[in-house]
Parts: sequence; C-alpha cells; structure tokens
Amino acid sequence: MQMLLAIAAGGAAGALSRHFVAGAMTRALGFGFPYGTFTVNILGSLIMGFLVTAFALKFETTPELRGFLTVGFLGSFTTFSTYSLEVALLIERNDWAGAGLYAFGSLLVGVVGLFLGIWLGRVLI
Repeated sequence: MQMLLAIAAGGAAGALSRHFVAGAMTRALGFGFPYGTFTVNILGSLIMGFLVTAFALKFETTPELRGFLTVGFLGSFTTFSTYSLEVALLIERNDWAGAGLYAFGSLLVGVVGLFLGIWLGRVLI
C-alpha cells in the first residue's frame, strides 16, 4: 500500500510539474512548435538517466522513493523518459534491432494510433 501511495503522490507532483513547465515554455516561446512537450520529454529523459544511474551506483534508497520518482513523478511528467530508458537498455544489451524497432515503431505506431483515434472520434461522435 505504501508503494501505491508513493507512486500516486509522485504522479500528482509530476503532472503538476509538467503543466507548469510546459505552460512556461509555451508562454516564453510561443505556440509555433510544441516547446513545452519537447522540453518535458527531454528533461524527463535526462532526469531518468541520472536517477537510475545514481540508484545503481551510489545511492541506496527505498523502493517507495524509487517508485515515487521514476514511475510516479517521471511517469506523469513524461512517459518519454521510460521509453528512452527502455531503448537505452536494449542498446546496452546489444539488441540494436530490438532498439530500432521499439524506438521507431513506437513513434510511428503512436502517431498512427493518434490519427486512428482522431478518425474514430470524428466517425463515432
């Protein structure tokens, strides 16, 4: 139960952080490019890389704190951070084909899925 509460609290903090960071970037740089989303995705990936390295090499912590930060906070701040970590893990295992398929497949299928959702929404609503 403590793990679920930690993840939920991290999720709330991450969602609010995403809202404020993305909003600040959009206000500062305008609506011509998705600067806010781009920023939180890259920042989330940087933070995920730092945290998993810190946890593996230096800092002993509780599973609840790891869950709060990685699954909760970064999971709602951006799912891109987890995606980046999983691609990196495939590369570290020398599974270049799997990494490429996952990286480009996720991107392509994600965009196709979005357009399918738009189409379904237009047809069904």
